[in-house]
Amino acid sequence: MIKSKAPKKQRQPYGLPSRNPAISRLPERSQSARNRALNALADMRHGALISHAAQDNGVSQRTIKRYVGGALLQNRPGGRIRATKSDRLVRYLQIPGPHGPIDITAHGSKEASQAARYKAAVNRFLGGDLKALAPWHGKKIAGVELITAGITLKGLAQKELLPYSLYRSFSGGAA
Repeated sequence: MIKSKAPKKQRQPYGLPSRNPAISRLPERSQSARNRALNALADMRHGALISHAAQDNGVSQRTIKRYVGGALLQNRPGGRIRATKSDRLVRYLQIPGPHGPIDITAHGSKEASQAARYKAAVNRFLGGDLKALAPWHGKKIAGVELITAGITLKGLAQKELLPYSLYRSFSGGAA
């Protein structure tokens, strides 16, 4: 008689399926709580416990579970809650556009990280690293082609039209 192994139990995402309305229709207070929950999730991916991540970001554990529950795992009831390596949560971000900031919708942590790496490359370019934008030539994030023309980016920085205040020092403004 051949014994078959029982199938390995899959880890289930923490929390119930989201019953929240579309993010864009949430009140400003709820959007702020969701953003703090996303920041707490990022802290958890860097090793923080859910309790510490919640406290550091000014949000309750219940709120974290409500907004990012699909990106949390728990092996057994009463066990430690940890973050998945990546998620498919929607994030609204801004990247430089030809005439000022462009709002994009990043679907997932990988796309959001890609946008952050691009913004860091723009920052390095404006700080003097002329080759910082080379890997981004011809690339798109969320369907939007990225600007790699140095003249365009320097012009946006001088007009203070970049979506983050780090570049004000480049254009002579106060940070």
